[in-house]
Amino acid sequence: MKWTMLLTPFSISQLLQGAFSFDDFFQNIVTDVLPPADESKPFDGSQSFGNGSSVDSGGKGNDFLVGQPFAEAGVLLPLCRDARSELVELCYKVDSRLENLKDEVSNYDSKHEQKFAELENGVAALFESFSRLDSRISGVGQTAARIGDHLQNADAQRKAASQTIDLIKYLMEFNGSLGDLMELSSLFTDDARVAEAAAVAQKLRLIAEEGIGIYGGYSGQQKSGTNVTPGLEVAVSNLQDYCNELENRLLIRFDNAAQKWELSTMAECAKILSQFNRGSSAMQRYVASRPMFLDAEIMNLDARTVKGEFGPGGVPNVTKGLQSLYKEIAETVRKEAATVSAVFPSPDAVMAILVQRVMEQRVDNVVANILPRLSLTNPRPMEDGGFQEYLRILAGSYEKTQELAKELHAIGCGDLDVEGLAESLFSSHREDYVEIEQASLTQLFQHRVAELKSGIGLDAAYPTTAPRLNSRNGMASANTTISVTVVGEFVQWNEEAIARCTLLTPQAATLATNVRAIFLCLLDQVSQYTTEGLERAMDALNEAAQQRNLYSIGSTVSRRVAAAAATAAEAAAAAGERAVRGFMVAVQRATSNVALVQQHFVNSVARLLLPVDGAHASCCEEMATAMALSEASALKGLQICIDTIMAEVDRLLAAEQKAIDYKPTDDGNAPDHRPTNACTKVIVYIRAYSDIGSGLLSVLVGGSA
Repeated sequence: MKWTMLLTPFSISQLLQGAFSFDDFFQNIVTDVLPPADESKPFDGSQSFGNGSSVDSGGKGNDFLVGQPFAEAGVLLPLCRDARSELVELCYKVDSRLENLKDEVSNYDSKHEQKFAELENGVAALFESFSRLDSRISGVGQTAARIGDHLQNADAQRKAASQTIDLIKYLMEFNGSLGDLMELSSLFTDDARVAEAAAVAQKLRLIAEEGIGIYGGYSGQQKSGTNVTPGLEVAVSNLQDYCNELENRLLIRFDNAAQKWELSTMAECAKILSQFNRGSSAMQRYVASRPMFLDAEIMNLDARTVKGEFGPGGVPNVTKGLQSLYKEIAETVRKEAATVSAVFPSPDAVMAILVQRVMEQRVDNVVANILPRLSLTNPRPMEDGGFQEYLRILAGSYEKTQELAKELHAIGCGDLDVEGLAESLFSSHREDYVEIEQASLTQLFQHRVAELKSGIGLDAAYPTTAPRLNSRNGMASANTTISVTVVGEFVQWNEEAIARCTLLTPQAATLATNVRAIFLCLLDQVSQYTTEGLERAMDALNEAAQQRNLYSIGSTVSRRVAAAAATAAEAAAAAGERAVRGFMVAVQRATSNVALVQQHFVNSVARLLLPVDGAHASCCEEMATAMALSEASALKGLQICIDTIMAEVDRLLAAEQKAIDYKPTDDGNAPDHRPTNACTKVIVYIRAYSDIGSGLLSVLVGGSA
């Protein structure tokens, strides 16, 4: 057997792959030499061989044989040596083969790197080629685009030239005989091509008018001997006649469609008519044909609607009537807006005309009907509401008209300043508004004072009025005492006037001036009313003083005369007491009235004066000046009250004080220090006025605060 055959190809491949098994290799060598092993007895490490020897289970380096020598060892030893030699030789061969493979791999790597470098160069060249190709394609595309643009321009020029030829032909037709429109192309006579005919006619008009302008300018620069006859005037005239005739035909068709409510036909006509003066004729025709502008009964119905609403007492409520009318107008305009949007190509322009017509015709007619011009020299009588009723109608109609303007603007009216238009409707009424407002306040004041003097409304004005003396019966009617209720009415009128002024005067500076003028009216009224009331109360004090002096007698009179004089003096003292109490009440109410005015100034007037420098301070000075007269009258009256009180004290002391009240007793007893009857009555009298004075002082302090 050859030893080289012991290494099978499988073993060699395993050796080269690093998976070589020495056990398999050894078994392959000794298979033919050693007897077969007993497979039924597993090898346990101490198994005996056939010669009686066994393997030491210790397994230490060299094997020690026990028993008889291994008979097959002599056969196995040469085999192992040959196998070793063969293995060494194979190792050399493997190493040699590995070296050869290493060289082959190195050569392959070198060739691969060289080939990879060549591929990189090829790819770079390919990319460069692609870039040049892309640039070429881009250039070709740009060239194609330019060619396409040129072709498109050429086509456009061809179409323009064709249209120019047609326009020249049409222009020559119109430049024939003046007024001759019979022999025109079918374009201008075919009703189915009206839109195209209108567009062409407008172009021809522009060309002809420009031609006249150019030739006219050129001929003006020629010498007088040069004769230039452009010959386009006939074309312009014929084109104008044709456009007018075409526009009239379209307007008639539009009107017929409007009567039949054919919105599609109306929209078609309106679109064509928009080429003639931007369609203004169709817009004006449509707006003018609205029933609310044609039917006179609608105008009369507007007036009846405004005056048909009645308030308390059967008085017409103009503001409520205006609200109903304006609601109906807004609904009508809203419906018209839907139609306009469906018919006209420029609905905003039509709505601007419609809304302007509504404001200038219907609204202005209503305003003129309910607001006749007033004259300050011929005031409106109070039986008809006076100036105040006119001002209330003015403010109410102005407010409702502004609300209508805002609603119409929300519906849509293009660029029309409808709110400014609403302002202009009241411009004439606002010119002398402040003068009428002042006249109204004066009229109300005079009418109220006249009612008080005649005794009308006294129960409401003077619920707790104290009577006063007069020269005949010692008592006065209640219409001479100051009332807080009456001044409250003055303040209420002024608040209403300032609210109207704020509504009718949007400019801050003008508003401050007007508010100041209106507030000064209140100051004059309150000052006059309060001063006159205090003076009437002082007249009662003076009458009481005169009556007291009338019954003053000397000491040398009879007892009967003295008793009668004492009774009359007591009556005069009672009248004086009533007069003092009445004046105290008047001062208290005057102070309350001043507080009302001050509160009104703080709440309603002061903030409106701030936009104008110095207006607030000036108004405060005017208020102080207006109240100075009332304050002077109050101080003068209080002094008279003090004199009256001191006179009554003197009378009480003179009547009740006895000479023996302070005379020492004859029996030597201690003097009686109890107050005398005169002293007791004086203290009671003074204490009663002290309570009145304390109440007045608290009111004065509260008013000044």
